[in-house]
Amino acid sequence: MAEQTGEKTELPTQRKLEEAIKKGQTPRSAEVQTVFVLLGAIAALTFGGRESWHLLVNAMMQSLGHLHDTPLSANSLQAYGVTGILFVLKCAGPLVVATMLAGLLAGTVQNRFQTASDIITPDWNRINPISGFQRLFSAQSLVPTLIAFVKFSVVIGLTYTEIQKILNDPIFTTSVSVGRLAEFLGSTAMAILLRVTLALVVIATADYGYQFWKTGRDLMMTKEELKEEAKSTEGNPQMKAARRRRRKVSKAKELAEVAKADVIVTNPTRIAIALRYDRKTMKAPKVVAKGIRLNAQKIREIAARHQVPMMENKPLARLLFKHARVGSEVPAHLYAAVAEVLAWVYRINRYRYFSERNQA
Repeated sequence: MAEQTGEKTELPTQRKLEEAIKKGQTPRSAEVQTVFVLLGAIAALTFGGRESWHLLVNAMMQSLGHLHDTPLSANSLQAYGVTGILFVLKCAGPLVVATMLAGLLAGTVQNRFQTASDIITPDWNRINPISGFQRLFSAQSLVPTLIAFVKFSVVIGLTYTEIQKILNDPIFTTSVSVGRLAEFLGSTAMAILLRVTLALVVIATADYGYQFWKTGRDLMMTKEELKEEAKSTEGNPQMKAARRRRRKVSKAKELAEVAKADVIVTNPTRIAIALRYDRKTMKAPKVVAKGIRLNAQKIREIAARHQVPMMENKPLARLLFKHARVGSEVPAHLYAAVAEVLAWVYRINRYRYFSERNQA
């Protein structure tokens, strides 16, 4: 393949966009992923946090209140371990499931609900520790690190007032119950989490807009790339020859129907439309053939040999050529104009149609 030169000034083709989706080259922002995960955590804590807290409190009261009469043995320790694991799953399960589903949803949305087949193919270079260290300390990782530091600074700036308010709260200088302290810490943690989420929503919106612009710019194509893709899309000479043969066969069948037409509407020389109407089998007139330039001339020649009437009607011919399909009924908005043409044909060739009706 020849060397591609020139700037990328052309929009990507549909084929290029489809290949990019397969490779995972879609606008993706890590901040969008973070926002979805945080929203999933907030939803889980809002709807199931109180129940998890009550379970944790009851479990601690039960365990700490019966330490003196709790039997210890190999079997009991195993049972305590299994019970503890189940308890942790029951308390933390909703939070883990919610954040996991939110993360999957974020990835699916950013990938436009399509699977990047090339990305999910195993590639052992991705887990190569040497390559990982090279990427970590490369110049390319410097810019993302600086951007992450700026994002962290923005989050701290937006949450500083809330943190300062919490630190100055008199609850830390007065005697309160453990339950009141836990409630205070839970409510303040939720307030900070909401502020962080709102800050990240703004950052994620800006970052996704940048990623969308950057991905579109990276997928731009040069004129040489467009030419190469057009050549590969066209296919080999054998495929082209097969398509030409199919078109010739289709056109031959179409021209064979001209002899059965009732009228030919012309432009007068540039366009020719062959119409046929059988009241017994058709709901509306049909276009049996249409052509322009050389094909229009062939239609007129066949019609002249078989004495098919021809009528010059430039506006109707142009509309039929533009809107009507071969083998289909004429469009409804052209019924009236076509009916006038057929009425004219019946008047000038009345004997022919009366004889065909009597034979039928």
